[in-house]
Amino acid sequence: MADGSLTGGGLEAAAMAPERTGWAADQEPASLEKGLFQDEDSCSDCSYHDKPGSSLQSFMPEGKTLFPEIFQTNQLLFYERFRAYQDYILADCKASEVKEFTADFLEKVLETCGWRAVWHTNVFKVLVEVTDVDFAALKAVVRLAEPYLCDSQVSAFTMECMKELLDLKEHRLPLQELWVVFDDSGVFDQTALAIEHVRFFYQNIWRSWDEEEEDEYDYFVRCVEPRLRLHYDILEDRVPSGLIVDYRNLLSQCEESYRKFLNLRSSLSNCNSDSEQENISMVEGLKLYSEMEQLKQKLKLIENPLLRYVFGYQKNSNIQAKGARPSGQKITHVVSSTMIAGLLRSLLTDRLCQEPGEEEREIQFHSDPLSAINACFEGDTVIVCPGHYVVHGTFSIADSIELEGYGLPDDIVIEKRGKGDTFVDCTGADIKISGIKFVQHNAVEGILIVHRGKTTLENCVLQCETTGVTVRTSAEFLMKNSDLYGAKGAGIEIYPGSQCTLSDNGIHHCKEGILIKDFLDEHYDIPKISMVNNIIHNNEGYGVVLVKPTIFSDLQENAEDGTEEDKALKIQTSGEPDVAERVDLEELIQCATGKMELYARTDPSEQVEGNCKMEKKQMPPPKKKTKRKKKRLSELGITQADDNLMSQEMFVGIVGNQFKWNGKGSFGTFLF
Repeated sequence: MADGSLTGGGLEAAAMAPERTGWAADQEPASLEKGLFQDEDSCSDCSYHDKPGSSLQSFMPEGKTLFPEIFQTNQLLFYERFRAYQDYILADCKASEVKEFTADFLEKVLETCGWRAVWHTNVFKVLVEVTDVDFAALKAVVRLAEPYLCDSQVSAFTMECMKELLDLKEHRLPLQELWVVFDDSGVFDQTALAIEHVRFFYQNIWRSWDEEEEDEYDYFVRCVEPRLRLHYDILEDRVPSGLIVDYRNLLSQCEESYRKFLNLRSSLSNCNSDSEQENISMVEGLKLYSEMEQLKQKLKLIENPLLRYVFGYQKNSNIQAKGARPSGQKITHVVSSTMIAGLLRSLLTDRLCQEPGEEEREIQFHSDPLSAINACFEGDTVIVCPGHYVVHGTFSIADSIELEGYGLPDDIVIEKRGKGDTFVDCTGADIKISGIKFVQHNAVEGILIVHRGKTTLENCVLQCETTGVTVRTSAEFLMKNSDLYGAKGAGIEIYPGSQCTLSDNGIHHCKEGILIKDFLDEHYDIPKISMVNNIIHNNEGYGVVLVKPTIFSDLQENAEDGTEEDKALKIQTSGEPDVAERVDLEELIQCATGKMELYARTDPSEQVEGNCKMEKKQMPPPKKKTKRKKKRLSELGITQADDNLMSQEMFVGIVGNQFKWNGKGSFGTFLF
């Protein structure tokens, strides 16, 4: 499409966030008027001349040379970009029609001449004047403005050199490399905004391989909307930092694979012989294509907001356990912001006095809990005295320690401030936490994550902001007599291969109470879940939800039944992964994008003895489009999940639980 780029980060960096150059650094979002684009009838050249002034703000670019002010357009809000792409630029076009639709849009709103702009590249910026616009090529015809203004990292860019460079480019520059000079008359507002949308699109939305994608679905729904949402989720710190790094790496790898694939395909097209080298190149090309398709699938899982939430980010914790102290001694760490005599006497009597014959233990005092945990070795104990403690880091617990509050949880509050991914990371073999209230703010990930080992949480209060507790694969989690609330995601997320025991807890006012995840990879073991005497209430969605992407596992199970059609599907899935998996995942993406409904199970009290019943809430009938997608899925041999959720093998003990006032019901299955 276009070969220019405003920023120096390339596709890898530019795809994640707008470049904060000296022009845009530390600037607040512009206060733009609503209705930036009017009806088509009002988009003629003369329609803007009656405006009393510009609705956009100006910005003075930095540099040694005194450049004129430019329009401040790169701080648009999500809904402004969304509306522009959906209603005015791309609409329902296919990927192969993007350039054509963009050119048609620009032809309606862009002033063809009479405006100046700053041509900004990675090396220099120079003031130019636009004399014409080549809409089909998305380029402007320019000449150097008078007086000559240039700011360059290389002193060799004289006026003569710049004229030679423009001659080589035939005086045609990509529109996304031009920043429109500010004019308060309002005449060039739409020109500046239109160029900004083109610039943003090719920096952050467009991928070089998009044109070769299937055109069965419109490009905006399939690619633009999810990528735009991801971009703003990252800007607003709603995506884990590790996932952002993964996404950038995947983009870079996919771009590199695609480049190699194009080069190989070009070399094969120029070769007419049936030589052995050509056969080797074809095999290599198939391998590159398969690798590229797998990378694109992973990118789609991250880009789609629903799938990103469902599958989550499997962060690998690199916390290293210290083990036992070289001296073999275990230490009791006492945390108190201020220590008064009465508190010290009580603490000595209740917790620090040694029994006769007991080995003498060293005591260390700390003013904050984070420093105490960082000082721990295997077998240490941290006692937190009453107080309100504010921390700005992560509790990374890699050794088997005990963290306990001395008093009631409401009197021992640990509050995390400052943006960060997690509050408490647990990787120790046997960690015990009790009697503490944890308060989370400005978070991206959950309040507590058990990566591996066993973590016991007893008599605690968890005031969440994103996800509550996450129990990763192979981890074990025991939660007793605790209260968890406020999660914008699930109160507790349980991954395959984990063990989770919940007893006498309250889980409420979350998006979902408990969410049990599954993956496309069928090699994971099912989790083992025990729930006794819990009260799960007032959650926005379901009390307990099972996420079941059956797209591959059901195909395999059906193939084993022996039917001819399913055998063919099995052969196709195993023998041609680069074709079959691409189709399957595309169906999955479309179902998720179309917000495929959660299927509520029937009366849970009929199948789960000892659990209180919640009145069923009927789901709205699915749209026709959703029905068509489900029909297409059924043609692939994909079946719906079992409605008898709580009777499944993963639930090893379900007794005495209460499910009240959950928005969508007690139990549900999210079906892919």
